[in-house]
Amino acid sequence: MTRQRGARYLESLGGVNVGGVLLANPFMTASGTSGHDVELAGYMPLRRLGAVVVKSLFHEPWPGNPSPRVHVAASGMMNAVGLQGPGVVSWIHESLPKLESEGAVVVASIWGRTVHEYVLAAEQLVAAGDRISAIEVNLSCPNLEGRSGIIAHDPSLAGQIISAVCARSQVPVWAKLSANTDRIVEVATTVSDAGASAVTVMNTMLGMQIDVRTSRRSLGNGGGGLSGPAVHPIAVRAVHDIRVALPRIAIVGVGGIASGDDAVEMMMAGANAVQVGTASFARPDATWRIACAAASRAHALGASSWSTIVSAVHQD
Repeated sequence: MTRQRGARYLESLGGVNVGGVLLANPFMTASGTSGHDVELAGYMPLRRLGAVVVKSLFHEPWPGNPSPRVHVAASGMMNAVGLQGPGVVSWIHESLPKLESEGAVVVASIWGRTVHEYVLAAEQLVAAGDRISAIEVNLSCPNLEGRSGIIAHDPSLAGQIISAVCARSQVPVWAKLSANTDRIVEVATTVSDAGASAVTVMNTMLGMQIDVRTSRRSLGNGGGGLSGPAVHPIAVRAVHDIRVALPRIAIVGVGGIASGDDAVEMMMAGANAVQVGTASFARPDATWRIACAAASRAHALGASSWSTIVSAVHQD
């Protein structure tokens, strides 16, 4: 009954506009945590989420990192999956129709190591047309240790990539940023100026675990990304600081959201919408459960729309 009540509140609060994309509500899956298509459809109604953000796609098939790829952490999870995927072309033909059959709003995520590779992926996505609602450009994955660095740490390069993708995209472009740098506000400003209609904040934090019994690192790739509740305060701070600097840009907050209150907190910090990631590994219905709980909290606060919640901390 509580979940049903939350679902009613969620509907009554209405939709949100995130960087030119109208969503029925501000709750999405996070890229990399819900698969390439309908893996979570048996656990929650994908069509009732704001959007499904699929696992990041390369311009060709990519094998990912050696196993083991995930490992539990004290307050979250370590991962170094390495962006394994079928490539954009295969995804359009095989996975996108499955998402459409579920009635899901789809946000495609792309990655690359160079401007050219991002452009190739963006050009391939043109074939999807308006079957996708936005492209989230993953500038921030820490799990590819072989490349020269995390692109989202370099404002100039991040801006070049977003500008190039925007020039080829037929749908709004979102830039996914990293909080592994003290330049996140500068990077957010640069990608906004380059044409990004929203920023997704944030990705995992760089980390490593060592088994003291074997002196071996827990992940096959060595290092990886830490996600889950441990990083939530970092994500809230990053969202807050970007909102202060860029009061008009759309922000999608992500990082350690495990409850309705976590989602509301992120929105109060300045996020127009949120994504749920690591919580889905513990409970595959997490995004829907958290959406309903957040709506119940918003209702208890007297909100008649999500605009009452978004950036509330900045209205003091």
